Amino acid sequence: MASSAPDQDWRVRLHTVIFEADTPAGKRFDVALLWAILLSVGAVLVESVASVRAAYGEELRALEFLFTGLFTVEYVLRLLAVKRPLKYAFSFYGLVDLLSILPTFVEVLLPGAASLRVVRMLRLLRVFRVLKLVGFLREAQILKDALWASRRKIVVFLSAVLVLVTLLGTIVYIVEDAEAGFTSIPMSIYWAIVTVTTVGYGDIAPQTVLGQMLASLMMILGYAIIAVPTGIVGAELARTDAVDTNTQACPDCGAEGHDDDATFCKHCGHSL
Repeated sequence: MASSAPDQDWRVRLHTVIFEADTPAGKRFDVALLWAILLSVGAVLVESVASVRAAYGEELRALEFLFTGLFTVEYVLRLLAVKRPLKYAFSFYGLVDLLSILPTFVEVLLPGAASLRVVRMLRLLRVFRVLKLVGFLREAQILKDALWASRRKIVVFLSAVLVLVTLLGTIVYIVEDAEAGFTSIPMSIYWAIVTVTTVGYGDIAPQTVLGQMLASLMMILGYAIIAVPTGIVGAELARTDAVDTNTQACPDCGAEGHDDDATFCKHCGHSL
């Protein structure tokens, strides 16, 4: 029992610093990690500019290895801080942590085997480090709960919109000629989607009076269509906003988003 106490003590202290934002040490760690994420993503964005890459390519690469080393240490410490590291590794935040460091190691292991396109894709994956910022937002949990609670209403609404644009696109295909760009029903449905969403690319447009009247009606309907999902999610946000959540993470599985009065993890049942 005495030998296991030090092991538990360092694990608890490490978990408090890395996963808890309610303590001074946890807040300092989160602020430092926040700046590291922002600077690393900024370096990746700047590196995509050809002139900057040509002038400061070596410096940017060195900076990338520095950030990758820091995030690798952070990832290992997070695995050590929880009792079930595999569960955290396959969680959303665990996969985001892995995705933030994996591209650099792949580039190092395959320096000449990868084509330029693959290297470019790997560099692009580093931008996914910005997903780590979600862990700093308490409101993100509320937004996620609201979207999940309204998922069925949104699916029904999108299904109705899909039926609507299919019907309107078919009617426009009958009304308009192929010379105007309406060469098929799928192309007409594409135009209907562009029109209803008020995007208006202008690549194809109705030429007849009846087609233009139908397009005007669809544009007006577009504003109502945009407003409906906003109201659905807004209503769910008003309900879920009353639910209090904290930044406490489970020391066993690393799950977050618990209620303020929670004493056990809602995912694994471990004591908080």
